[in-house]
Amino acid sequence: MSNEGPTQTNPGQADAKAALVPGVKHIIAVASGKGGVGKSTVAANLAVALAQAGEKVGLMDADIYGPNIPMMMGASTPPGKEGDKIIPADAHGVKIISMGFFVPDDTAVVWRGPMVHTAIQQFFRDVLWGDLDYLLIDLPPGTGDAQLSVSQVVPLTGVVTVTTPQDVALFDVRKGIMMFQKVNVPLLGIVENMSFFVCGHCGERTDIFSSAGGERAAHTFGMPFLGRIPLDPAIREAGDAGTPLVLAAPESPQTTAFQAVAAALRQRIREVTTAAKGNDLSDMVKKFKEPMGLK
Repeated sequence: MSNEGPTQTNPGQADAKAALVPGVKHIIAVASGKGGVGKSTVAANLAVALAQAGEKVGLMDADIYGPNIPMMMGASTPPGKEGDKIIPADAHGVKIISMGFFVPDDTAVVWRGPMVHTAIQQFFRDVLWGDLDYLLIDLPPGTGDAQLSVSQVVPLTGVVTVTTPQDVALFDVRKGIMMFQKVNVPLLGIVENMSFFVCGHCGERTDIFSSAGGERAAHTFGMPFLGRIPLDPAIREAGDAGTPLVLAAPESPQTTAFQAVAAALRQRIREVTTAAKGNDLSDMVKKFKEPMGLK
């Protein structure tokens, strides 16, 4: 990637981006600096938690090489078709699209960057998302083609970064955060997954992957810490069964944690949106004053 600084988007480019998904209010990327931190699990449970809160939600699986969302969401019915457009699948009240619907389970996707970019663009352009409050994008780990494509193709409201507390994960998280800063994507916050483990027999808490690393990273980058998700076999079991935990165990402490993160995310988006509107108003006033020689 170039080190020349943040990219700029002119008004024409911004309008073209918005035209791809005209009915979607907020597009949220869910990212991680490295694999194995449970990013897709967090994305799936956040999507369902937002839907339970009364929001209209879509979930795009942008991990072209390893699409897990259809299995984790239990989406057994594939997308439909309307003319030359795709009708997204629906699971648990969430609209879903994924390469997993179009590639057999025993077939690997072996594509170069331009083909990944084209596929992601089609997921926006050719899918009938309709009116949505939130479209969550489950990105692959790292800072590669998919991340750049998403930031270039649509106007992102911002990015949520998922990490575990350990230093090796946080080292890669910093790289991912810096990449999104370079392309002017707002940082919505950090979610610390697998934060701690509570023994089901004795109730003792163990910080298996260290502790509070996500909160420290959020403080370092001046971004909100959205919350902690504990490490629990039930979360994995629910994902494997195709019923995210917020549905499978609605009264559990783990579900409460996911719902708290969803609530914090909604509040953060309101803050970002309000700030953006304020900046737009300031720009309008400035443009009005300058031709008149006003200060």
